[in-house]
Amino acid sequence: MTAKKTPLFPEIKAFIDALNPNTISNKRKTALQPLINFIQTKASENETIRLNFICTHNSRRSHLAQIWAQTIGTYFHIENLFCYSAGTETTALYPTVAKTLQNSGFLIHKISETENPIYSIKFGSNSHPIIGFSKALNSHFNPVSGFAAVVTCAQADAGCPFIAGAEKRIIITFEDPKIYDTTAQQEEKYHERSLQIATGMFYVFSQINL
Repeated sequence: MTAKKTPLFPEIKAFIDALNPNTISNKRKTALQPLINFIQTKASENETIRLNFICTHNSRRSHLAQIWAQTIGTYFHIENLFCYSAGTETTALYPTVAKTLQNSGFLIHKISETENPIYSIKFGSNSHPIIGFSKALNSHFNPVSGFAAVVTCAQADAGCPFIAGAEKRIIITFEDPKIYDTTAQQEEKYHERSLQIATGMFYVFSQINL
């Protein structure tokens, strides 16, 4: 599918334009295929596409996946796409995630200053902001049925074998950048993980036929 003119901020569009899905291994493409199939089925039937990205703490990988999926879905003009994120427990969106996204061109504004801050995250001047904060699976902010539960960490996969309301359970795990917190490599590794997730989402949505 060919990307069309998008309503994204120029810096984000340039970031996405530079993504190279050829760097994705065949093993990873196999893991991504169930997500492609789910989205394609919904798009072909003109149904709402709901994706809920899940990790243990809803603090890092699940947010990166949610935000990049919503943004890149918009880049490819996927309609009726709604992306969410959740954890098996509530913590907080880790500040380095917000910084990493900001460095990629997202406009980020902290709406509330609490132990679990709420962020407004925009990928375009006229885009509806993505609301980012840590939440559990049973949060009223998330869908209750008809969604694909995309599990992004092995711990959540093992600890949450059943996700109520999920139409499809898909496992796409990523290494946790948390292991580099407070090290000299922290910023580099968070960018690396963000880039990996964005590249994966680019590959997924590039395979959707409208």
